[in-house]
Amino acid sequence: MNAYLAEFLGTAILILFGGGVCANVNLKRSAGNGADWIVIAFGWGLAVTMGVYAVGTFSGAHLNPAVTVALAMDGGFSWAQVPGYIVCQMLGGIVG
Repeated sequence: MNAYLAEFLGTAILILFGGGVCANVNLKRSAGNGADWIVIAFGWGLAVTMGVYAVGTFSGAHLNPAVTVALAMDGGFSWAQVPGYIVCQMLGGIVG
């Protein structure tokens, strides 16, 4: 799998499941309506875990433009790949 596609899919997974947990807690007729903050925090944690496990071996699973830029500033990631990663992360967030 291409690293750019992996970032796209990983970010989409993250936003889909993380946003789904928030919707479940806030929508009136859902089973999780009115759940406590711990449900949202746990749900987002699971969403990150799923995104990382799904694409981590292909792209490093940055899943966030801030992580990509921070790694590039630290010297652990090539600046040439940063724009592509950020575009794919943004598109994955929109799709998710």
